[in-house]
Amino acid sequence: MKIAIGGDHAGYEYKNYLMGHLSKKGIECINFGTDSGDSVDYPDFAHPVSQEVSESKDIDFGILICGSANGVAMTANKHENIRAAICWKDDIAALARQHNNANIICIPARFVSKRMAWKMVQTFLNTPFEGGRHQRRVGKISCQ
Repeated sequence: MKIAIGGDHAGYEYKNYLMGHLSKKGIECINFGTDSGDSVDYPDFAHPVSQEVSESKDIDFGILICGSANGVAMTANKHENIRAAICWKDDIAALARQHNNANIICIPARFVSKRMAWKMVQTFLNTPFEGGRHQRRVGKISCQ
């Protein structure tokens, strides 16, 4: 499995924490930054992650992290074929995959612990899309 990951200064520590755990599980991470706690603009990291998830056949999922997760989610969802979900609990991460076939998890670093972030990522990556009636609904998301 290969993951595209990125975030702004609020998500910097979380990104490194998650990359460490993912690496231990044998999951390759493509790091789109930021690589410090210095203030940056979240779209500069959300766009490349989203483009990679949307266009690359090698990338399975994306992870975006910022203070509230709203900025990265709004940015990511501008990209074709991206379904970025803001998650704050494990159950939400599961439903984002099961019902919405989300392909990017957006984590609000200022509102969840690192431990919860890791739990949500594990759930997100290991939960399959249910399809069925949910496929019909997901098919109606795009404005194209």
